[in-house]
Formats: sequence, structure tokens, C-alpha cells
Amino acid sequence: MPSKQVADFDLPTSGGGRFKLSDHKGKVVVLYFYPKDSTPGCTTEGIDFAALHDRFAKANAIIVGVSRDSVKSHDNFCAKHGFPFVLISDAEVTLCDQFDGIKMKNMYGKQVRGIERSTFIIGPDRTLIHEWRGVKVAGHAQAVLDFVMTLS
Repeated sequence: MPSKQVADFDLPTSGGGRFKLSDHKGKVVVLYFYPKDSTPGCTTEGIDFAALHDRFAKANAIIVGVSRDSVKSHDNFCAKHGFPFVLISDAEVTLCDQFDGIKMKNMYGKQVRGIERSTFIIGPDRTLIHEWRGVKVAGHAQAVLDFVMTLS
């Protein structure tokens, strides 16, 4: 996959902070998009990434989750599961649009727009170096870590 520069972004996060990509120059950023806080698949995915957090940190990588949920929802989700990373609130879907992450989905027989579960690896120089789309949760966090380990 050819690498391309990722435009800077600045969005609110859990914990009342903001995440600005340019503040993390020199780090590998694992940006994972998920549909909704506190749903079974999204909870499992967050727990899987949290369990590997220290290993990502040793590989010079930070993990950041993204959904359209509010900061308040993210705060509750993080508190309940003890996530050691922030979750970005992308209520206006600007980041989802930047990564082409909104897709038409079937929900209870109706077509709705929703976040496609996907993960992007942004290099220390803000280039997009890898992506997974249409992610299945089982084993995904480990596969992402395995890829990140090849970068050092």
C-alpha cells in the first residue's frame, strides 16, 4: 500500500482532553474505529487493545479509539473497563470521513450509515502505513501488534 500523508486533526477525547495528531510526532499511532460504546464487539475490541497496551507502548505506539459517541459516553465506557488509552469523540464524523470509515449497513432490515470497524497505522512522520477494513474482532488487536512490532 503506498503511504500517504495524514492530515492533522484535533478532536475531543475521553477524560476531557483533545487529541491532535501533530502532538504525537515520532510515535506510531494505532487509530481504531468502532461502531458504538458498550456494545459486545466494541467492548471486546477495547479490552483486547487494553490487554496489549504495554506491549504497544514498548514498540513506540499509542492506541486511540474512535467512534461517534459523546465524550460522556466515552468516559463511562473507559471507566467501566479501565482503558489505558483515550477514545476520540467524532460526533461530526470529520475523522470518519477523512478515513472513509462510514458505510451503509443493514440494521434490523433497514439501511443505516454507520462506522465500519477498521484500524489504521500512522507512522511517526504522519504517513498512513497500513490499514485493516471490515475488521473481525477476534485476534485483531494481536494482529495489529504483530504488524507494529515489524516497524521497529
